[in-house]
Parts: sequence; structure tokens; C-alpha cells
Amino acid sequence: MKTSTLSPWVRRFLVEYVVTERNLARSTQLSYRDTLASLIRFAACKMKKRADLLSVDDINRELITQFLSDLATRGECCARTINQKLAALHTFARFVGEYGPEHLPWAAAILAIPFRRYARPQISYLEKAENALLASPDRRTEQGSRDYATLLFLYNTGARASELAQLTVADLQLDKSRKGNSLVTLHGKGSRTRLCPLWLHTADEIGLLIAGRSPQQHVFLNRCGQPMTRFGIHAVVERHAARAADQMPELNAKRVSPHTIRHTTATFLLRAGVDINTIRAWLGHVSLSTTNIYAQIDVEMKARALACLEQSNASLGRRPIGSDLMQFLRSL
Repeated sequence: MKTSTLSPWVRRFLVEYVVTERNLARSTQLSYRDTLASLIRFAACKMKKRADLLSVDDINRELITQFLSDLATRGECCARTINQKLAALHTFARFVGEYGPEHLPWAAAILAIPFRRYARPQISYLEKAENALLASPDRRTEQGSRDYATLLFLYNTGARASELAQLTVADLQLDKSRKGNSLVTLHGKGSRTRLCPLWLHTADEIGLLIAGRSPQQHVFLNRCGQPMTRFGIHAVVERHAARAADQMPELNAKRVSPHTIRHTTATFLLRAGVDINTIRAWLGHVSLSTTNIYAQIDVEMKARALACLEQSNASLGRRPIGSDLMQFLRSL
């Protein structure tokens, strides 16, 4: 393809490369589409051209920088979202450079646009609040039983809301004899799957929830009998967190979401001595660096490490330092 018109490149990128060659998740495909659509609208307005007449060179580094700055100025996107959009544009630039060598200098200029720095928010997790949260649903009602099973499943597996929403009966392997392990297959990001063990209590509650359903049906249903969405799961967690705050007022200072419970599961696994690589597999993280954040946030583990350090320093005492610098260095 030797063309300087932007339109064929966008079509090929979204229809062939993203879908067929990369086989990216549908949510990623839509994110790339929306980013390019908003950039093209911005460029058409700036260049005073119709969108289908824009050239590749019209989408230069300066214009993309203006586009990202405009999003930030209007308050539409935070730095993290802007970086996500820039990552999509980097992917598009690499694609054009790979399949159109004549555009390599253009692609290099786009790829040189740096990501924005931002302060990462402190990860929130529940400290001894899971009992109050699990006690909130009224298990005498059908909805309360479902909500209790939802909260228990989230805490047991550390699943994302989207993973719970798409869970079907076929994904469950419940051991009714109670002699083996009950397992669940979770479908995570990037079409990756992982097996997660279930506590006996979790398996019992889920078993009651899915009684009489076919393997193709979803596990968690709303009041209308339709599969719960991730927004519905968020609403369940937030509703019962608000009720639990009556017993634990400190919850009022936190925004409790399904991801908060996920962070709690990871933190408690780490505190129980589970190695970090097992936790990575448990949560479905691709990179170990993503899981390492939990080693940084647990105050209890930091306190234990500090106590060990104090004991170690007390036993070592102070090393005398002589006047001869080289002799001191050799003594270390």
C-alpha cells in the first residue's frame, strides 16, 4: 500500500490489523476506534479539511500534542486516560511504519511523543472490614442471597467485575462430594483464562445460586433474570459497603468497589505468606511488576520488617570509624 491518504490506513488498521492479526479484545478495538475518531475530528477542524481528505502527514507530532493537550484542558481526560489514548496512537504509528516504509520518519516522530507523568493513586483495600461487608446482605431474601454470593465470590477469587459478569455455569467445577477442590475458570483480559480454587463455603453458596440452570446460563443474574453487568456488580458492592459503614464508620472514608475487594484479596494472600508469583497467577496479571504493588501497600508487613530491622541494628551495635579512610573501607 503506497498512499499518503489517511483513510485507507485507518480502515486497514481497524479492520485487518487489530482484529485479524493482533486479535485484540473487543474493548481494546473500540478504544482504538474511538481514539482515532476523536483525533480525526480534531484534525479535520484544525486543517479545515474533510476527514476523508486528510493525509498521513497531516496527523503530525505537533497536531497530536495539541489534541492531547486539548483533552486535558477541557477536563475530558486525566493523565492516565491521555496515556491510554497515546498508546493507541503509538500502535497505529508502528503499524503504518511497518507496512509503509516511506512513512517511517513520520512514525518515528509519533513514537517519540512521551507519556505523561502522573502521581499514582494510593491503592485502597479493606482492613478487617470484610466481615461487616459480608454480613450486610439479608440472606433470607433471594436478592440478598445473590448479593452475599457475589461478595463472597469476589473476596474468594479476587475476580474483576467484568470477569464475574461473564461467568457461566459451565465455568464452574463444583465438587459435590466435598472431598476434592471446587474450581472456577475466569476469563480475564486479553482472552486469557485462569483456574481459581473455591472455598467449600463459596462452592455451597454458588451451588444454591445455580440450582436448575443450564451450563450456558450466567451465574449471577439481576432481578429480571438477565445477566448482571459490571455496573450492576459495582452497585451491589457500593450498596452493601454503605450499609456496612454503620458498623465500621471508617468505610465512609473509602470508595469501596469490586476492585477494592480484589486488592484486599491480594493483600491478605501476601500477608498469609503466599509467594508473589502465585498471587500474580491468582489475579491474572501478565507482569509481576503489577502484582508487586501489593508488597508496597501492606502496612502490617512494613511494620514487621521495621521491627526486624530494629532488632538487627541493636545486635550489630556501632562500628568504630578510624581516621584512616582506606582502612575503614577495607574493614566493611
